[in-house]
Amino acid sequence: MGRLTRKGEVNLSGVFGIFSKNSNSVSQIIYYGLFALQHRGQISCGIAINNNGFLDYHKDLGLVHEVFSKDIFDRLRGNMGIGHVKYASSHEEQTQTNTEPVVMGYKKGAFALAFDGSIVNSNELRDKLKESNTVLQSDLDAEVIANVIAKNQCADLEDALNKTLNEIIGSYSLLLMTNDMLIGARDPNGLKPLSLGKLGDDYVLASESCAFDAIGGDFVRDIEPGEVVLINDNGIKTISKNFSERRPCLFELVYFARSDSFMDGKSIYRSRIEVGKQLARESQIDGDIVIGAPDSGIVFAIGYAEESKIPYAEGMIKNRYVGRTFIQPSQELREQGVRIKLNVLKENIEGKKVILVDDSIVRGTTIKRTVDMLREAGAKEIHVRIASPPVLYPCHLGMDTPSKDNLISANMEAEEIRELIGVDSLYFLTLEGLLKAIGNNGFCKGCFTGEYAVEEGKK
Repeated sequence: MGRLTRKGEVNLSGVFGIFSKNSNSVSQIIYYGLFALQHRGQISCGIAINNNGFLDYHKDLGLVHEVFSKDIFDRLRGNMGIGHVKYASSHEEQTQTNTEPVVMGYKKGAFALAFDGSIVNSNELRDKLKESNTVLQSDLDAEVIANVIAKNQCADLEDALNKTLNEIIGSYSLLLMTNDMLIGARDPNGLKPLSLGKLGDDYVLASESCAFDAIGGDFVRDIEPGEVVLINDNGIKTISKNFSERRPCLFELVYFARSDSFMDGKSIYRSRIEVGKQLARESQIDGDIVIGAPDSGIVFAIGYAEESKIPYAEGMIKNRYVGRTFIQPSQELREQGVRIKLNVLKENIEGKKVILVDDSIVRGTTIKRTVDMLREAGAKEIHVRIASPPVLYPCHLGMDTPSKDNLISANMEAEEIRELIGVDSLYFLTLEGLLKAIGNNGFCKGCFTGEYAVEEGKK
């Protein structure tokens, strides 16, 4: 097979679905589940509901609380539904058309699909669909998958989905809903997370287990790599397994996931504490306080402080109404987000030797501005400690780094970065140290090593 190509659309999203035998108002449960997953996408969101065999939906650009209202919930009534929050890559036009779930009609009715992932043979699949006169309306991999499912529909939708999953190559967790069943699927390498939970007698699927806590539910287990589960009136069953090799995304643990989630048997919080401790062991330095870059650097910083015996202190206050700067789609918006999202606690910083712990440096925008703010607040020294290795390679499976030009560590040595961001010392955790701290679980380390679980150009 020839080289696989794609436009460059990389998708970080959150998915949530529920099947209930008793409730007719699951849309509000999905709403709270999506709230818990808002960190996975802040560009758009949507909910699709099965209402007595009719699929109704609402989706739009914006945060969860901006897109939905009481009037919409009064309309979206039913016992089963799926929801989606989305981050748009810099290659993708931000329009209502590029929102999910995708609702698709086929010969036996309709289904809705919500997707988190990146399909590396998306362009080839698009070309085949266009050859069969299929008109595609969006840039979404989800729409491509939905059309391939509809095209493959023969005996039943389950077979069509399994056939489709054998055709697509890449990373994914996806939810598919018809008028009588909810299906969840995870890619054969488990690159993207997907968990199973329960709310009373109802089954719930979500990208992260923190969504179950938000609705008062319980975490049951992870969906296994390559597993496809079906939920209907008869309960839940695994309908297929297409396991390849367990290769979950290491950057999920470092950055994407919320600290209160569990993934693949690991507590994200406990893992990050251990990583922080390893970082301290590798890079001990004299300091007065340890602070974490909100939010994902904080837990690493606590672990660093525990191991180093240097006091942990709150150094910056985050404006909770400003989104993640890394996942803003343009450099201008990222820089603006940094300026308004953080404020330094001067009384904790002034005159101190500050050890600033952060999860990663990708583009360098956030860390430079943070350091400038600490200097302005009177920090005597600033020592930056990064709880991951340098991000050296673009990722086609889940992180929006379409080119090495966007990666500061791919273009500068650590000493050059230290000078650019204006700190007294800079240290990146070694890959060996990171894996030692979390227990090597066969992670995909492509962004650090250039060796991916699924290669572009290979099947």
